[in-house]
Amino acid sequence: MLKKFLLQFWTHRDQFIRYFIIGVSAYLLDIGTLYVFKEHLKVSQTIGVILNQPIIIVYVFLLNRLWSFKSTGLAHRQLVRFFLVAGSNYLFSAAWIWLISEHFGVQYLLARTLNIMLAISWNFLLYKYWVYKEIPKKDQLATPPHQGGARGGLPSVETVANDGTPPLTSPR
Repeated sequence: MLKKFLLQFWTHRDQFIRYFIIGVSAYLLDIGTLYVFKEHLKVSQTIGVILNQPIIIVYVFLLNRLWSFKSTGLAHRQLVRFFLVAGSNYLFSAAWIWLISEHFGVQYLLARTLNIMLAISWNFLLYKYWVYKEIPKKDQLATPPHQGGARGGLPSVETVANDGTPPLTSPR
């Protein structure tokens, strides 16, 4: 099972590298804005995370859609799915920073970094296989006759002979 997972990962390594580059730049933007909110605007780290997440969410959606996953699918459908993932991450981030930083006293930038590392692990899979998954258009759903017809069964006799010979007919 691990071998299959590693092989699957290896085939998508270029995509993961782009995702990772966007993630690193989003991390720097996240930590930078959190630092500004906390140290210069004097808000708590929890409020800082709540304020900086909308910036990060828009940044990550657009760059992953256009560069990492090069998606041409329905943007509004992807946006809804992305916001479901982002909303879950948002709630998890606020709870995490409160629990780890404010409750257990872990330094807030370290707590946020650990939170982001966890999110990276599940977000790539969710983005690849759910958010940015290409959904075939209605005209692409019908199977051409040479591939078994619309029902996916055996091809009809008329579609087998495509070498210029007349199709076979059954005797009556």
